[in-house]
Amino acid sequence: MDFIESDEHSMLREAVAQIGAKFGHEYYVSKAKSDQKSDELWDAVGEAGFLGVGVPQAYGGGGMGIYELAIVEEELAAQGCPLLMIVVSPAICATVIAHFGTEAQKQKWLPGFASGELKMAFAITEPDAGSNSHKLSTTATRDGDVYRLNGTKYYISGVDEADAILVVTRTGVDEESGKGKLSLFVVDVDSPGLDKSVIPVEITAPEKQFTLFFDNVQVPADRLIGVEHDGLRQIFMGLNPERILSAALSSGVSRYALDKAANYARERKVWGVPIGAHQGISHPLAKLKVEAELARLMMQKAAWLFDNNGSPAEAGEAANMAKYAAAEAAIACLDQAIQTHGGNGMSSEYGLMSYFGSARLLRIAPVSREMILNFVAQHSLGLPHSY
Repeated sequence: MDFIESDEHSMLREAVAQIGAKFGHEYYVSKAKSDQKSDELWDAVGEAGFLGVGVPQAYGGGGMGIYELAIVEEELAAQGCPLLMIVVSPAICATVIAHFGTEAQKQKWLPGFASGELKMAFAITEPDAGSNSHKLSTTATRDGDVYRLNGTKYYISGVDEADAILVVTRTGVDEESGKGKLSLFVVDVDSPGLDKSVIPVEITAPEKQFTLFFDNVQVPADRLIGVEHDGLRQIFMGLNPERILSAALSSGVSRYALDKAANYARERKVWGVPIGAHQGISHPLAKLKVEAELARLMMQKAAWLFDNNGSPAEAGEAANMAKYAAAEAAIACLDQAIQTHGGNGMSSEYGLMSYFGSARLLRIAPVSREMILNFVAQHSLGLPHSY
């Protein structure tokens, strides 16, 4: 792992930042408040080839990895216009299909991920299962050449802008443990029997959240990813990139907030000097700069481990720690930026409060801070299982 960023990475970072700056936070907020999608931004990033940086070259992608995709997400967030579907579509879904899909499945879907022309949602969470994937109750039952899906999924992002959904189902039960045997399927969003209901949330973002109801939805057997009952292993191949990309988004939010705060503290004068000259303003921002950079380093370590075939235990530990640290830093940086602005922190003009809902969400999703602490306590410290 090299702590001096390569020229290639620097060029990627600069190019993505330039695209993000053309749109910016005002664009992002205007789309969210007018109930529109950020399609123009997605298309611009896709046409430049940046949505597919982690897709294998054989399928039209950049042949790089999660590290490079994290750069894309971070830089967009630092410009105030993150794309949540990057976390879901190329990070989770493309990674799972690239690792476990048949050659026919790779040929069918990976080129679309590479160009950005395909968006795929990811459905794992359920109302009664939460973080306990072993208790998933959405079933897929084989019936000749099709599987029939029944059940409910909850808080599924971007279904209204996706072409398909990668759905985690239960296809059996382990007789010894009683835990569900899981399998993943690609389901078209317009499949008969699939009902979608918007969940109203207090977050300023173009992406919506959905409850999905599967009522005897027929899925061709060739939409099963890999082999039946191998879903748990497939999930974790996708969830580590999800945590890494969430950390990258959080790192971008931290940078956005600190840049706003530092610029304001340099320019705003009270009692004849910039308010940034006062340690009551400068020290909290400096402290959070340290914390944000530490979190960013862990995110980069996690991405490097994943891309360089680090052990699943190492990659999982780093990904969870990165997600935790970056989310904590993001909400703290944003809160301090608002405090630095005083009353102006509440003004729409300064573009801070409009980011607050998204930053706060990052402490909850895609995995809560409490579940990460459970993971670290058990796997990193060897403490007894707490649940």
